[in-house]
Amino acid sequence: MAESSHPNQRRIVVGITGASGAAYAVRVVELLAAADVEVHLACSDLGKRLLIEELGIKRLDPERLTGGYPHRLVIHPGNDVGAACASGSFQHDGMVIVPCSSNTLSKIAHGLSDNLVQRAAQVTLKERRPLVIAHRESPIGLIEIDSMRRVVEAGGIVAPLSPGFYLEPTTIDDLVDFMAGRLLDVLRIPHTLDIRWDEHLENR
Repeated sequence: MAESSHPNQRRIVVGITGASGAAYAVRVVELLAAADVEVHLACSDLGKRLLIEELGIKRLDPERLTGGYPHRLVIHPGNDVGAACASGSFQHDGMVIVPCSSNTLSKIAHGLSDNLVQRAAQVTLKERRPLVIAHRESPIGLIEIDSMRRVVEAGGIVAPLSPGFYLEPTTIDDLVDFMAGRLLDVLRIPHTLDIRWDEHLENR
């Protein structure tokens, strides 16, 4: 698919890799679809294993992944480096990798690719489009820090999956929503999640 079926509809590429945090990935896809965004999904083999182990999702079902907007999701085979989103001529508004493993981070930082997630990320950088790396590993060592530096210097954005607690979350869903909302903010996608720091919080 080279052009969106709706010329004014925004288009975001989502990559899922094998770092823990499947709930973040699914929530981001749900929110993007709900915001009338055309989502192009690339899931690595370890990303598929992650969805099975953490959420029991055994196949990439557009209905379940989008929360009821299956027509807004395009699924690309994770190892197909010839897919549309692997080309610089494929027009989109940005890419987020959530969760992003240290292995994927390192591959992107050093210009290497073994799968579609990594290739699409490299293309996003070279075309000067927003690339958001939602890294989820802890602790991190010098290798990861250096890889983050290289990605940022190349124009990417590193957004670690580190939810805040100032809104007094009471459920895991609250924490997931906090980070999912922050990732959409970085991509400039509107949402209605209550994750803002505002005056009533400052004056509590």
